[in-house]
Amino acid sequence: MTDISRRNALSLALMGGAGLAAGPAATAGAAAPASAPTACIPPGKPGGPQWARGLDNQRKPDLGDGRFLNPLFSGDHPDPTILKDGKDYYITFSTFDSYPGLVIWHSQDLLNWKPVTAALTKNLGSVWAPELTKHNGRFFLYIPVKGTPTGTYVIWADNIEGPWSEPKYLGLSGFIDPGHAVGEDGSRWLFLSGGSRIRLTDDGLSTVGEPEKVYNPWRYPSDWIVEGFSPEGPKITQHGEYFYMITAVGGTAGPPTGHMVIAARSKSINGPWEDCPHNPIVRTVSNDEYWWSRGHATLVEGPAGDWWSVYHGFENGFWTLGRQTLLDPVEWTADGWFRMTGGDLSQPLPAPKGGRKGPHGMALSDDFKTLQIGPKWNFFKPGPTEDARASVANGTLRLVASGTAPKDSSPLLLVAGDTSYQFECDIEIEAGGVAGMVLFYDEKLYCGVGFDEKRFVTHQYGIERGRPANPHGRKMRLRTTNDRHIVYYDFSGDGGKTWNRFDRGMEVSGYHHNVRGGFLMLRPGIYSAGTGTAKFSNLTFKAL
Repeated sequence: MTDISRRNALSLALMGGAGLAAGPAATAGAAAPASAPTACIPPGKPGGPQWARGLDNQRKPDLGDGRFLNPLFSGDHPDPTILKDGKDYYITFSTFDSYPGLVIWHSQDLLNWKPVTAALTKNLGSVWAPELTKHNGRFFLYIPVKGTPTGTYVIWADNIEGPWSEPKYLGLSGFIDPGHAVGEDGSRWLFLSGGSRIRLTDDGLSTVGEPEKVYNPWRYPSDWIVEGFSPEGPKITQHGEYFYMITAVGGTAGPPTGHMVIAARSKSINGPWEDCPHNPIVRTVSNDEYWWSRGHATLVEGPAGDWWSVYHGFENGFWTLGRQTLLDPVEWTADGWFRMTGGDLSQPLPAPKGGRKGPHGMALSDDFKTLQIGPKWNFFKPGPTEDARASVANGTLRLVASGTAPKDSSPLLLVAGDTSYQFECDIEIEAGGVAGMVLFYDEKLYCGVGFDEKRFVTHQYGIERGRPANPHGRKMRLRTTNDRHIVYYDFSGDGGKTWNRFDRGMEVSGYHHNVRGGFLMLRPGIYSAGTGTAKFSNLTFKAL
């Protein structure tokens, strides 16, 4: 079989819900692959499935007819860690350099989610894949951080809404992506990248001894195109007589075919761990699939007693949106293993049953009647007193200037999850100030338009690109449109009654991790630099 025909055969098997066929030959007891489907039109295309629309016309997964369409969370929501607590579900994600960080979301039906709080307010550095768990009535977040020092921290709360504790450093500088587990004897553990683990004290706030290697992760065939082996994100689920360890391998970015989900099981938390004969459980096997680099999975029981998995993936052609959270149905098979049954996740699937439905998502438009720093807005790499820069009064956000440009001003950013959108805002500056709107990846890669009292300032590739004359002085309304990576700007001196097109359009499809690194997304936002205070009001967002 040629490489192309083998790839196509694997792709068809995966789309039919038989991701298990993508590994070595199936063994006895394997679940039978579903029949290969006919070619499907991708979501959003004419004749293909269309997303439901929610607040600000943003796409949402619940189609309202007993089906849903991925993503579960649009935009950058990577490395999901999910907790079932009675009838309630809580989930959070990697938040990297955005603070307040670790926004916790709540649902009772696994499909419709609302933000609860941002658990981490102290800037520790870049926050990678966390672990949210509950033990003996207390909530814990184990947080790997690339910072000073690098390592894993823990915070805890007796109520999910907080207050959350100050971070406590646990060490573990050579490991990432912890997974909490409780053994058959009640012992507590953190499973770590690379197949290691370390014991926790009974209160979960300290480690005992040194990390030990307990598992050699399953290795994919040598001719597969991957980013790197990178075993990470071990999540432990107890089901029946087994503990199941679900691990990500293959690298989370790079080639679309790299990332994948593998499984192992043991009757004891102490091993030995037996590899699933159907590995990998999930893998993108073709660049033609709608979701790339799928991996980093966690299993969770649904409201009706069925089982599901959450993991992340990149939307085909939209690395700029970061890794989005996906929901995949799980079936336990006769041989005591499990498989994902959602295929390539490009088509609608039956929604989880049971649970109380609620609204989904969060409006990104802001009337600034309240200050929504955390669940909605986040500072990028804030200093210790950054939150004191922002205040609201009379429907206006006042943002004290910092730095000279977006790169050093710690802009305020949103997570926008649609492939096309438009946002606009009234902006007023004081003498010596400069403020505006940005599409921001990080301090070295962004674009946008701002103004001082005499000139506009344009940003592209993370640098200043031009300063044409500003006819409107210290106050105007700015509008930014991102139409599938084509970005353009409009400005108005009369509050949006008449608009003028700014003479500099941009193409931003390269503003992403595979160009710049960092695992981030291109986020819309606002900034205030120079001196004085900038005022922002009537911010409206609309997905197109």
